[in-house]
This record gives sequence, C-alpha cells and structure tokens, in this order.
Amino acid sequence: MTSVPPPDQAPEPAAEPAGFVVEVAPGDRIHFLDWRGAGVPGVLLLHGLSNTSWSWTPVARRLRTVRHVVAMDLRGHGLSDAPTDGYDPTGFVADVVATAEGSGLLAGMGGRMVLAGHGFGAVVAAWAAVELGERCAGLILVDGGWESIEAASGMDVEEFLRSLDEPPEVLRSMATFLADRAGFDPSSWDADQERAARATVVETHAGRVVPATRPHAFEGSVRAMFEYDPTATLGAIDTPVVALVAADPDGQRGAALQAVTAARLAAGRDPIDVASFEHDGHNLMRYRPEAVTAAILSVGIAPRADQH
Repeated sequence: MTSVPPPDQAPEPAAEPAGFVVEVAPGDRIHFLDWRGAGVPGVLLLHGLSNTSWSWTPVARRLRTVRHVVAMDLRGHGLSDAPTDGYDPTGFVADVVATAEGSGLLAGMGGRMVLAGHGFGAVVAAWAAVELGERCAGLILVDGGWESIEAASGMDVEEFLRSLDEPPEVLRSMATFLADRAGFDPSSWDADQERAARATVVETHAGRVVPATRPHAFEGSVRAMFEYDPTATLGAIDTPVVALVAADPDGQRGAALQAVTAARLAAGRDPIDVASFEHDGHNLMRYRPEAVTAAILSVGIAPRADQH
C-alpha cells in the first residue's frame, strides 16, 4: 500500500458553489454544483448512494484553489430529477457526460478531465471513464469501485436492499438524525457536514425525517451497483487509477483490489495506485479531505508515455 502526501493548498472556508442543471433528455435534468476554480484538468466529483454533491464540500474547498471543480447529484439524488428509468450504466454515464460537457469541464486541456467517485459514485465514475476514453485524465476510487458488491457483502440484491434501512429511532426527528451523523466523528462535524447531512433527508410535517432519495431511485441505483463487474470495467480503463481504501479489518477488500490490479496488469494496463486509511470510516472526504484532494491532484498532469 502506498500513501498519498497532503497537498500544499488550504481550503477556502468562505467559498460557495453555484447551482446549475443540465438537461439530459426532455424533462430529465441533472443538478450540479460548480465550485469554479481555475486550472486543468478539471475535476468532476460523484457522491455515494443516498448522498448528494454537498458531501464533497471539504474536498471541493481545497481543489478549487487549483482546479475547476464540479460536483454532481446523481440521477434520483439531491436536486436532480428522479425519473422512473435510466438507473443503469447507460443512463448514469449519459448523465456524467452531459454534466461534464454542460459545465465546461471538457473545454480545457484538450477536452480531458479527472473523475472522482465515492462508494457507488466510484462505480458510476468507472463506467464513465470507459465511455470517455482518452477524455478521462484520471480516475479516483474513494472507498469503492473495485469490488463485486454481492461477493463483498455476501448478500443478494434483495437482502442488501433490506439491510440499508435506517433505524427508526435515527429518523425520529432532524435533531436525532443530525446527532447520529455528528457522532460518527465529532471532531470533523461542522456547518458543512450538517448541510451535507440535511440534504439527504426531508423533514415531514410531523417532525420526522425520511430519506430524500426516492425509493425507486434508491432501488434502481442498488440494482445497478450489483450489476457492476469491477474486473472487466477497470481492465478497460487506460488511464491512471488511484484507490483510497478505508478500514478493512479482515483484509477482504484489499484482496479484491489486488485481484483487480492483477487483472489490469494482465490486460496491459498500469497498476492501481493504492492508499490505505486503516482507522477511518467510509466517508473519507469527511475524515481525510487533505488526502483525497492530494490523490485527485496526483493524476492528469503529466502526459502519457504514448503521447511523446
């Protein structure tokens, strides 16, 4: 395992993004946050399951000092539309490409950009990297994107869906929900984390909260995730790939990553650069924003050997 050095730039705590939508199809709009910033290649950030673009705030505040940064709401999440279809690789990739083009990320550096995804967002980012080909300057997998979910979880898709229900006591009120999220790591809880948490739920008239992601969109996303073939997908990507691994107490996730790396090497691709964070949870953007930022900045600048 390698380690990612911290970047030199500090976050801009007062920076705020502008919100935009891009129309993928009539009546089918994807929302994104444009954090502005300058520098190429630009960066497109993809959040995890049942989350939103706001989860990337700690990283975006750092990246925007040197790169053009955009964070999108995946189909059915956040402020993006939640149509009844499109929750498959083709639909998700079309959303990513439309956002990249609509935000201007592909306008600089020969039309190339870096993709970074967290959890399920890493799966979508990998699918998109295959579609973008040479237009993808690098792929960052933040604690996801290299595993078969069925093999890793030991569940079929129906069992997995049932296992993701929030405990009723957590959803009793906004206060209890926020206290639960703050409790994951009180030292990293701040106004940005609270805003990100609030964006994932809706407060009812009775004072309870319910997930903001519509049930059909959640189920469709999970079913798409179960269809993901990490070996075939990552083996088809001819661009630098970095994986950031959170706590892996039994070593199974690391073993899965090694198997995918071996498959990439067998396909003539470069190995995956890996950084491990043994004492941190899944949300590395919250717990290790400096390292996630550094990983994103580590790809996409130097020209490939075959471009000399």
